[in-house]
Amino acid sequence: MLPAAKQLQENAVTRLIECTQKEITFKSPTGSGKTYMMADMMHQILSQDSDVIFLVSTLSKGELAKQNYEKFIEYAERGLFKNLLPYLISSEVTSEERLYVPTNYNVYLLPRDLYKKGGRLMQGAMDNFLQHLTWHERIKGQGKKVYLIKDECHIATNNLDTLSEAYFSKIYNFSATPKLSRGQYPDVEITNENAVTAKLIKEVKIITDDNVTVGDAIQTFQEVKKQYRNLLGVNPCLIIQISNKDKADNELQKIYRELDKTQNADLKWMLIVNDNKHCKTNDDLGKRTTSISKWKEYAKDSASLVDIIIFKMVITEGWDIPRACMLYQMRDSKSKQLDEQVMGRVRRNPRLMDFETLSQEAQDLAMTAWVWGIVPDEMKKSFRVKLWQDSDIITNEIKIKTTRLKTLIEKPSFNIASFLTTLPPISAPTGIFKLYGNYLKAEAHIQEMGANYATNYHNWQTFTEHIEAISNESKRFTCNYENSMELVTNKNDEAAEVSFAPDSFYVDNGNYMNITDWIWKRSDGRDRFSFDSEAEQQWAEILKDLVKDENSNDERIGKRVTVGIKNPAHINITNETVDDFIGETKKIYLWGKNYVHNSPIRFEYYLNAIHSSYPDFVMKDSYNRIHIFEVKSVNASSSMAGGVDGPSYEAKLNELKSAYRQASKLTEHIFYLPILKEDDWRIFQYLNGNEQTLTLNMFVAFCKTA
Repeated sequence: MLPAAKQLQENAVTRLIECTQKEITFKSPTGSGKTYMMADMMHQILSQDSDVIFLVSTLSKGELAKQNYEKFIEYAERGLFKNLLPYLISSEVTSEERLYVPTNYNVYLLPRDLYKKGGRLMQGAMDNFLQHLTWHERIKGQGKKVYLIKDECHIATNNLDTLSEAYFSKIYNFSATPKLSRGQYPDVEITNENAVTAKLIKEVKIITDDNVTVGDAIQTFQEVKKQYRNLLGVNPCLIIQISNKDKADNELQKIYRELDKTQNADLKWMLIVNDNKHCKTNDDLGKRTTSISKWKEYAKDSASLVDIIIFKMVITEGWDIPRACMLYQMRDSKSKQLDEQVMGRVRRNPRLMDFETLSQEAQDLAMTAWVWGIVPDEMKKSFRVKLWQDSDIITNEIKIKTTRLKTLIEKPSFNIASFLTTLPPISAPTGIFKLYGNYLKAEAHIQEMGANYATNYHNWQTFTEHIEAISNESKRFTCNYENSMELVTNKNDEAAEVSFAPDSFYVDNGNYMNITDWIWKRSDGRDRFSFDSEAEQQWAEILKDLVKDENSNDERIGKRVTVGIKNPAHINITNETVDDFIGETKKIYLWGKNYVHNSPIRFEYYLNAIHSSYPDFVMKDSYNRIHIFEVKSVNASSSMAGGVDGPSYEAKLNELKSAYRQASKLTEHIFYLPILKEDDWRIFQYLNGNEQTLTLNMFVAFCKTA
């Protein structure tokens, strides 16, 4: 797993644990490791407080409770979360027996059907169970505390909600689509964009052409199937969702007609619906067993030979198939939440744990999901962009050195054993559970240092007793950018040079501009681009005009290159001059937005942990200088990226200033922090390690001279 993916998950878990309110909502895209993060959160809380009991209510239908239970058992057996002692509450007793729940576990999985109206658990068993666990807590201030986790919290659970005030000390809502109308506003969130950037989930390639048939989708699958097997070592599958009622039969007939064609004779398929009697398959497994649960287990495996899974609703209920890479939706759900849940089934990274070992071609394949028929709101607002044809011309011109931060473990002169001898002895030892909790809270490189040093328990205890002092020493080292910052190097230990990714996407946040002559073009051929904030859009307007101005040598300020274009006869040159075109080529200026998706243009800084700054814009001028811009605003009305964020904004701004100052010295690029206040710009410039504060006129004058 990539470090960025681990860090994203770890940060989310840390923030969940730090939340102090009684009810907490966590929003994370389907496929981003929600169950793993849930287990991690429970494990860390239990390491700090052994008197906590977790009740995990799986609010969807199907076998989600069993799946979560099996995952928790797997994690514990792999040594990941040893504190978890899970128990699956079941009603598999005779009708004469009273449902009994043992009390010697710390994580209980509660299936939805057990607490539906009239269910066995609502006949007193749940009350008895919770009373037994918590009566000491309520009466004597001792005993167990029950934390309720609502998995798939967007689904209503009125019966269980009546117990909340009496028994639950905390309530955690987990969902990819929390219900805002019930007050489930996210306290902690992993956004879709962050999850895609960290390679936790795939980017979705939406096909919106109404003329595309299920046969076209199957043909696309046939083309991708061989690549998937060769590059990823995984047998992919296509999921087809049909309607629930009257339309289902007609839709199935269309699918069967396509599957009966000669070119598709090699495909294995399964039809899985709620009624087991109507499930079908042409796979040999179906001839050997009528157990639909075994079909499902077989279909999930990365080596499964089932190519196509046809379903109605059951796929939305926690059935995880990481090898699924395509979804064709024939039904019209008219439900944003349902669409997001269904689409999540094809967004899991099939090679998440060893993603970094794949070739670039394999990584690109693993991170693409094809979806027909679903266009969620946020996807409708996403636009693909790519560099102009002959993109090598652009990337060979714009070459950027980037920086990274070393951690204390990489400091040659630091020795942990020697450092520990300089610290005062501990007057009273800390309990083992608290020590372990402190160890888990430390940054990953601190834990790694402890693991290397702790050859015995005494060493581990000594290290962990002083872990706060070690962390502070690490922070002092890393925050001293002159010592900790270095250029990113390649395998030959030379300074690596990166450029814009060949393709990316942006989310429509308003703040529009029409741009025809920068490095990007939209995949749909349109010239309208959106920016994350009003400040960013205004700065883009400044750069757009600036590059066309003349420098002191009577040249354009922005460097221009000639790139190829397609179908030149259809180009609209209303806003462009004739000399912008040469035959079937076009002149563009070397500046553009640094879209985060796929971008290697990033610089590390430290703010409680190591973070990456992806600057907003990059420009190359006619003097071959690289200008790098991170746009900010201190206007209270700026609610989008780059806007006011209270004390954390000030802290981040100060760290970026320090980081950019040193980065300018190492890379020899020119860094800027243009800050918009009301209608005026205050521009911090970093050149060769020196800081200057410029007005907009001073900035323009600087760009005009060598």
